[in-house]
Parts: sequence; structure tokens; C-alpha cells
Amino acid sequence: MKAPFKLCKKGRPLAIIAGLALVAFQLDLPHASAQTTAAPATTSIPAPSGTVAKTSAPATASTSTDTDTGTLDAPDTDLTNWVTFGGGDAFVSGNKGEYKHQQDTNSGPYGGVQDFHWQQFIGKDGTFTMDGHGLFGNHDYDLKLDLTDEKLGYLRAGYTEFRTWYDPTGGYYPINGLSFQPSQNDLYIDRRQAWIEAGLTLPNWPSFALRYEYDSREGIMDSTSWGQTTLIPGGTQTKIVPTYQGIDETRNIFSFTTNDKIGNTTADLGLRYEIDNTNDSTYIDQSPGQAANAFITQQNLEKDDLFNVHGATETLFNKQVTLSSGFSVTTIGTNLGGSRIYGPAYSSPLSPTFVNNGSGFIGLGGDGSTQEYTANLNLMLTPMSNLVVVPAVRVEYEGSTLGDNYNTTAGVGKAFVSTPVAANANNYDLTVAESLETRYTGFRDWSLYLSAELSEDEGNQAWNSSPVQDTINLNQNFGEFCQKYTAGANWYLLAQLNFGGQYYHEIHDYSFTNSAKTPLTAQYPGYLQDETFTTDDMNIRATWQALSNVSLITRYDFQYSTVDTTSKPDPNIVPITPFQSAIVTNHILSESATWSPLAALYLQVGGSYVINSVTTPMINADNLVLSGNNNYWTLNASAGYEFNEKTRLQLEYSYYNADDYYNNAPSGLPYGADAQQNEVSATLTRQINKSVQVSLKYSFSRYRDQTDGGLDNYDAHLVYLSTQFRF
Repeated sequence: MKAPFKLCKKGRPLAIIAGLALVAFQLDLPHASAQTTAAPATTSIPAPSGTVAKTSAPATASTSTDTDTGTLDAPDTDLTNWVTFGGGDAFVSGNKGEYKHQQDTNSGPYGGVQDFHWQQFIGKDGTFTMDGHGLFGNHDYDLKLDLTDEKLGYLRAGYTEFRTWYDPTGGYYPINGLSFQPSQNDLYIDRRQAWIEAGLTLPNWPSFALRYEYDSREGIMDSTSWGQTTLIPGGTQTKIVPTYQGIDETRNIFSFTTNDKIGNTTADLGLRYEIDNTNDSTYIDQSPGQAANAFITQQNLEKDDLFNVHGATETLFNKQVTLSSGFSVTTIGTNLGGSRIYGPAYSSPLSPTFVNNGSGFIGLGGDGSTQEYTANLNLMLTPMSNLVVVPAVRVEYEGSTLGDNYNTTAGVGKAFVSTPVAANANNYDLTVAESLETRYTGFRDWSLYLSAELSEDEGNQAWNSSPVQDTINLNQNFGEFCQKYTAGANWYLLAQLNFGGQYYHEIHDYSFTNSAKTPLTAQYPGYLQDETFTTDDMNIRATWQALSNVSLITRYDFQYSTVDTTSKPDPNIVPITPFQSAIVTNHILSESATWSPLAALYLQVGGSYVINSVTTPMINADNLVLSGNNNYWTLNASAGYEFNEKTRLQLEYSYYNADDYYNNAPSGLPYGADAQQNEVSATLTRQINKSVQVSLKYSFSRYRDQTDGGLDNYDAHLVYLSTQFRF
């Protein structure tokens, strides 16, 4: 059954920008020997970024104010404005959702204005600039406007919208090859940001800035809270059915900042008011294709009002003493709402007669408040020219209360029951942290540094419900003592050779005391009494300019962590003697090399190998608990060649391989990684004249994943053309 939620699709743009066949590269091969050294350059297809605050999309042609054309003919310095048109198409066979998720780009044609910049001087001190891009099909748009007067202030505004894609594939059971076709095939979240900011920067006056920002996220993404099925050998319950999350979130942010210098002290003050609205949903299909089939729709509503005031100061007493401080005070008011309803389809109303009804709730309502206070103080001392000492202290406090009311629902027909429940939580956390850092450079060719960080943490976690629901009522005091000690050195042995090394030892020691009135039972986290996390980490690296045209960088990291636990899962037994509940080991070896055998040719090769393992004494013969392994290795290579002063070719290759899959079915759901990925690309760039540059890119990517029976496999070819005009 199709879910009654579907995102709108934009119409596909016209097929790849006209003129693809008209690109005239006219390679002048005999002139390669006359070139200067070719610098490595990055050329990539523009794709949506993962954050709202992204800048213009990467481009196959140079698209930033610091335009990089390698050693191609430099554009005319008077041509300060430009526009780049680009377009391409991806031809994907296999799982298009996985391709879009991994490559963060559309699986079909897209194109438009890849990048543009325009600036205009206004009066004696004013400048107006406009930057942005718009790629249809990729749903990637950005516009920034900036009017600045150096002696007065500025007015800026912008709008950004981009899309991130998700793979809807659920789980896979290898014994009988069971998987479920996603009911929603095209998953994505659209992120939007619109803002306007005005600033006053008058000489000899404090500076002021006022800003308003609107952010939103909207769409459908996959969830790892998979639905259940019993259609496997033995009929045990296994969760592999794909599920979805509906996202509808907005933020309105108002902020004010001011900055001034009084004597030898610089001070900053800021205010922020934020209104957050969340209307998210979770869609779970339970037991599809079976008599027990039910569709669960959980609505999660939340509204937060946040107010924050923060400030910082820096006082330069003299060349040897600098004092800095900061503070932040935040209050948050929260309102909750929502429901969890079973029905014959998604978004069904509550029905007491629905035959496959399960444990849900309706009428959730609640409110809470949170207060956060932070203060820090740092003193930088330079008692001698080669020694820097920085002691610091930080204090943080957070307190929160939350109360809610709802009705639980369960049963069918006359057995249907709706029970009122009241619940509340009351938590606090106080942390005091101290640190001391030192750096000494008095030894010839050496730089040494040491640091120590300590923190003491105490608090209480309490939540209660009447009647008791799911987990025991909890009133748990906790304490934490953390220590981290770091030592490192850099050794500049030769002008062409230097070494670096670092070691740190870190301890997190937690203690818990549960004083709940209800009897202590074997439910997490009430039975915990003590846990200690210990980590030892070291890394060494070497940078070597072996020849004038060969450089090497080698690095090795090692990390060893242990977890020691004391618990009391049964109130009738004495506390368990502390035992080592987990060991985590990491080895990371990486190498990179750059070689320029000719003035017009460069080669780069890099790779890494990671060995990661987690072992626990809970490993047992029935394979319910296994050691965890996350071993993988990567390889990347690139090469660039300049045929002449107008034409450049760049080749790139990357490889990823992980082989940690362990098929422990039917004891449990198999886990681990078993994937291989190959990507190769070629980009040809031609400087037609001082104002026109053309770039053509082809790439091929191949992905294979055995853990899901090949459901995520794909092969993809992509062709992308861009043309930049400077004026």
C-alpha cells in the first residue's frame, strides 16, 4: 500500500545545455615543455551541501573570487564579474536512491547557472555585490546581496535552498532472501534559509548588527526504526521493513550583536531570540503481507521559545599577560503534543475496533522549561619569549523540568482500553572544568606542548509516571570525574624533513545511585552503579620533501579504550564485581605522495587502512552477541597535465573497500559492512580567450554492497559541461 505522503517533483530541465557538441578545445600538444609547474586543482560537479550555510557550489570551471585556472592564461584583471553556465546528466542503472544519497546529487539531468558574481562601486566608499547559483534538477539555489560602505556600515540579505537525498531501502534477511519494496521511492529533505542583516560600523563608535533569519526543513527521509515481520524460517520477529520520517520544521531567529573597544579591553555582547516549531512524523509498516499487518503513524509536535544573552571580553594588560572571559545565559520554554495510532493505512484516525491495534497513545500535551548558564575565564601568560602558559576554568549548569499528560491505547473492541497517564521529569547537571596548556619553543628545531584537562560533573536524572509505563520510575544521582593529559612534540630535523607526535591518556569515571521508590529491576539505566571509560591514544607523522618534485606524508594512529562496569541488575543480589565490559582498538595508517616529474605534470596518490574492533565478554556461543569490526581501506589518486597555456586535463580515482560482514542468521539480524566503491573521472578545461573558459567532465561510479543482497548496488555515468564568461 502506498503511503499517503508524497513530495512534489520539479519538472526536469531541458536535456543537457545546447552546445555540448560545439566545444572547441583545439589541443596544441607540442607546447607542453614550455609550461610552468602544474598545481593540483580540484574540479568537481556541483552538488548540494549538507549545511544551510553553504557557499556557492563547487564547479568544474573556476567559480570563486579567487579564481583558480592553474597556469592557464590568466583572465583579464579588469574582468571582475563572471557567470558560469553548467549542465549534465547522470545515467544510473541500479538503486538510484543510494546513488543520490552517496553522491548528494540528482540521478537525472540538471543544470543552470552554476555560479555568478557581479560587483559595482557606489560613491567613494560603497560597493554592491551579488553572488549566487541556481541548478535546476538538483534543487540547488543560492543568492547573496551585499551593500557595504566602509565608513558607515552594511546591508546584506540572502536566500539558500538545497536538497539532500536518502535511500529508502530497508533490511535484508539472507537465509530466505527476504526484503520489502519501499512504498516511498524518492526520499529527500529540502532545506531553506532566508536572512537579512544590517550593521553599523561608524569610526570611533561601537559596532552594531541586527539580523533576522528563517530556516526550514521539509520532506521525507528514511528511518532505522524498521518495522517487523515474521516471514522468516522459524517465524521469529525480525525488523527489516523500511520506515520513514516526515520532517516539517521551522525556525525564526532574531539576533543583535555589538562590539566595542574600551582602553585595552575588547568587549562583545549578543542577544538571540529563537522560535522553533517541529511537526515531525514516523511511519512504520508492521508485518506487511501478513494477517497482523498494521500501519503506525506517530506524530511528534514540539514548540520551543529560546532566549540567549552572551558576551565576551579580552584584555591585553601587556605583552606577557592577556585575560579573556565569556558568559552565556539561555532559557528555553517547550510545549509538546502528538500521538501514536495503529490503523489500516498511514494517518488513520484512532479506531477501537481495528483488529491489529497495538500499544499507542493519543492526546499528548505537555510543557517544560530549561535554563543553561555558562561562564569561562582564560589567562594567557608569556613569562619568556619561548614559553606560553594558558590556565583556564569553565563552569556550566543546566536545569530542566518537563511534565506531560496523555492517554495510552491498547486492545480491540470491548477489550479496548484508554488509560490516562501523567508523567514528569526533573533533571540538573553541574560541571566545573579546569585546564592548563603550555607550549615551549626554546630548543633548536623543536616545539613541545603539554596540557591537562580536568572536569567534575554532578547531577540528577528523575522521571516518574503514574501509572508506571514501560520503564521503571527513576531518581538517579550521578557523578563524573574526567581527566585528560596530552603531550606532543614537533621536530624540524631538516628543511625537507620534520616529525610530529602526540599522546594522550583520558579517563571518564561515572558513578550512579538510584533512589527510586519503586523496586530496582533489570532495566537500563537504573541498574548501573559505576562505569569507567579509559582511552590511550597516540599518533606519529612524518613529512618529507624527498626530492624537489617529490613529497611524502606518513601518519600512524593507535587508540586503545576499555570500559569497566559495575552493575546490579537484580535487587536481590549483591553488586557485581567490576568487570571489563568492552575493549575498543583502533589502528589507522595513512600515506600520501605527490610527484611532479615534468613541469606540466603532477601525480598524487593517497590511501589509508583502518582496523577497528570492539570485543566484549558477553560474546556467546549462540551468536546473539558478536565482536564488532569496522575495518576498511581507501585509495585515491589524481593526475594533472597541461598540454599548453590554454588546455589542462585532470584525472581522478578513488576506491573504498570494507569486508566485515558476518552472517549470524538465524541467531539475529546480520550486521557489519561488506561494500566496495570505485569512482573515476576525467576533466578537460580549455581557456578559449581571456574571458571564456570551458570545462567538460566525465565520471563513472560503481557501488556494490553484499549486506543487503545487492539491493543498493548501482553503476552510474555522468557527463557535465560548464562555460564561464568573465566581463
